[in-house]
Amino acid sequence: MSQNHNADPSVEAGVIVETELKEPDMYRVLLHNDDYTQMDFVVQVLVEIFRKSNEEAVAIMMSVHNSGSGVCGVYPREIAEFRVSQVERRAKDAGFPLLCTMEKD
Repeated sequence: MSQNHNADPSVEAGVIVETELKEPDMYRVLLHNDDYTQMDFVVQVLVEIFRKSNEEAVAIMMSVHNSGSGVCGVYPREIAEFRVSQVERRAKDAGFPLLCTMEKD
C-alpha cells in the first residue's frame, strides 16, 4: 500500500486529530456622552438592549455622563455590531444624537 504524502495532516492512519479552535475576537460596545440625550433614555436603552438591571444601567449612564463614555458590554463582533445598530436606530427614532461605538477588546 502506498503512502499519500499530500494527505490531510489532520488525519493520521484513519484517526482524526482535533485542531484547536480559536476564540472569536471580542468587542466593547460604548455609549458616548452628549449634551442632548436624556439620562432616562440612556438607562432605558441599557435595560432594553443590553439587558442590564436598573442599578447597572444607572451606574453605566453615570459613567457616560461623568467620564464621557461607558462600556455597555463585551461581545463577539457580529453581536456588537447588532447592538450598535439597535442603539443608533432607537436614538434616531427618539430624536437623540446618542453615539454608540465598538472597539476591539
